[in-house]
Amino acid sequence: MRNRLIRMGYMRKSASQTYDEKLTAGVQQFQHFHGLNPDGVAGPGTLAEVNKGVQQRLQQVLVALERQRWNNRPLAKKHVWVNIPDYHVDIIQNGKSTFRSRVVVGKNDPDRRTPEFSDVMEHMVINPSWYIPRSITTKEYLPLLKRNPNAVSRMQIIAPNGKIVNRNAINFAQYNAKTFPFSMKEPPSQGNALGLVKFMFPNKYNIYLHDTPSKNLFGKEARAFSHGCVRVHKPFDFAYELLKAQESDAQGYFQNILKTRKERTVKLAQPLPVHLVYYTAWVDPKGRANYRRDVYGRDARIFAALANAGVSLRSVQG
Repeated sequence: MRNRLIRMGYMRKSASQTYDEKLTAGVQQFQHFHGLNPDGVAGPGTLAEVNKGVQQRLQQVLVALERQRWNNRPLAKKHVWVNIPDYHVDIIQNGKSTFRSRVVVGKNDPDRRTPEFSDVMEHMVINPSWYIPRSITTKEYLPLLKRNPNAVSRMQIIAPNGKIVNRNAINFAQYNAKTFPFSMKEPPSQGNALGLVKFMFPNKYNIYLHDTPSKNLFGKEARAFSHGCVRVHKPFDFAYELLKAQESDAQGYFQNILKTRKERTVKLAQPLPVHLVYYTAWVDPKGRANYRRDVYGRDARIFAALANAGVSLRSVQG
């Protein structure tokens, strides 16, 4: 392990028969640049990444270059950057991150993976209601309501005319996923699935960034658990950073609205471009290579297409 990390440039030359402080620091350096929990412990996950060969890393670099070719357009001086395999959101200004937070992204299921696209963040909603997607309503909640009409009691049942319906007046058993005529909504609350604020960039995927009451997931190393939207670990700080451009006391402004416990939309005076991207390899501003796991297997499919087009790595030596 020591010799490998020295060769890879994560620690200086040293010699010891024990897992000493220098080796621990070297492992932490490696973990930091590979998106791993920097605990200095060479566990199975860290060893798997250490043992990835030159060819695997070069594949990641080639795929990243191909993605960069697709996305070869100027970026705004200030923008929001969500790198899905990195599980982080950044506000980038003049090439530097002015805000960074852990995020949870979509689960690695065909209908839950967070898509890659760019749009413009126009507003935030403080004390938001959750208008539950049809797929969640029919696949997850309808079966519960069939067994117990009072299940998920915090959710409101909404008729097609927009009025709240008394759930005790509904025979849920008569409906299936196609025929269920109602929608569902969760009013603003501490336990709301969207937390206390959401950040909107209207798009065809119905994807947005938001707070969450499930804070425990942010402590995990790999954070792919959501239905597709991006949950933010530090949503209030994110909101303050966005509001700085239009409010002299961004924190006070936000908190005053929050205290009302009423839903309110706040438009951004300076709408920001948002980029949801998928890079498992990149170089940071100091020239240091970073690598991440291919959480959705998208890199593998792209490299397979490149290989079919004639890209070859046969000359690479490990």
